[in-house]
Order: sequence, then C-alpha cells, then structure tokens
Amino acid sequence: MVSVGLVDDHPLMIEGIVTLLSRTQGLEVLSTGSSARDIVDISSRLRPDVIIVDLSMAGDVYAAIASSIKISPNTKIVAFTAATGVDSAIRALDAGANGYVLKGSSAQELIQAVEAVRHGETYITQSFASQVIAALRNASVRRVAAEAVRFSIREDQIVRLLLRGYTNKEIAASLRISEKTVKNYMTILMQKLNARNRLEVVIAAQALAEQETNDSSRPEQRQSRQLS
Repeated sequence: MVSVGLVDDHPLMIEGIVTLLSRTQGLEVLSTGSSARDIVDISSRLRPDVIIVDLSMAGDVYAAIASSIKISPNTKIVAFTAATGVDSAIRALDAGANGYVLKGSSAQELIQAVEAVRHGETYITQSFASQVIAALRNASVRRVAAEAVRFSIREDQIVRLLLRGYTNKEIAASLRISEKTVKNYMTILMQKLNARNRLEVVIAAQALAEQETNDSSRPEQRQSRQLS
C-alpha cells in the first residue's frame, strides 16, 4: 500500500483526486492540506510515501518541498499544477520534486507519476517532458562548465556505459566489479555533476559529451590541443 498526502487549495480538486486515488488499488490517502505549510506538516507527522502538491498556494511552496524532503527523505514529491512554464518545472525539480504533472493530464497519468516516483524514478508529463529535459540539459551544461569536471578512468568507463543505457547490474558485469561499487561511483558522479539522480547524471553527461564534441570541432580548439 502506497501512502499519499495531497496539498491543494482548491476544494473541488482535492475532492476529485481523493476519490480517484481511493478507487485505485494499492494507494491510500493519509491526509490533505491547502497551503505550503501543510506540505511540511504532513511530511513531519505522517511521512507518507508520496505527497502530491499544487505549486500555486499560500506560502513558499518550493521552500516547503525542500524542507519536507529534509524532514522525511523517503517521501517523494509530485508537483501537480496548471503552471506550464519550464521555469516552474525546473524550480520544482531543483527544490527536490520527483515528478511534475500538468493538471490538463489524464487521471491515469497522475497515478503513473505516483507509482513511478515511488520506485525512485523521475516523472514528467509526457507532452511537456522534452521541453523540461532540454532546459535541464542547458542548466547542466552551465553547471558543468562552471566546474572543470575531470573523471577518473573508471568514472569515464561508467559514464560511457550509462550513455549506452546500461543498468547498474550490466555496468558491473561489463567492468567486472560489484554492483555496490557501481552505486558508489554513481554517488561520486552525482556530486561531480551536481545531479540528484541517475536521470540527471545521464543528462549532464550527455551535455558534457556534446560540449566536448563541439569544442573539438572548432579549429582554434584543435590548434590549441595540437600545441599542447
């Protein structure tokens, strides 16, 4: 049974979502709220598996998301909002949200988002995902460029396999190391790339690879490398 909290300042929206989730096998609504403060309150009192939150409520919702995750690290946050701007999505994800679902989405998509984040995945409304991922990639490029990221030989091997879609288990088998060792390297890569999860590691690594390819194709870059 997946426990769920719901925070939205529209009573009809609350009623509709509670009815939807209550009718879905495996989901249980523990509590509801109507302000940013309630996000933190539900996290501290009940520590649900997932909290669905609206972004347009009284109080600083983004700060409340960040605070609730510190209080209850295992609680996943799904932003369920009418805000279609990429900036809102980036702010929510940066604050610690694991999912971003637009209110124009189907009921089934909201349920899919809850199930996905519960299993450690990041979920973004499908019709909106490409815009958000592109923005995340650009943000990753800026963060990577700000720091002269250097990978060890082993880290570079793992990054290359990640970009080929390998799972941790497949990476471990390919490099003949334990899966635990792979997870340790993933933690290091997240720190180096300022990433919060596997998806952001892959996005940042892709961006870095593209940047290096573009740099190497420039005459001045090739000349400087030849001189060095």
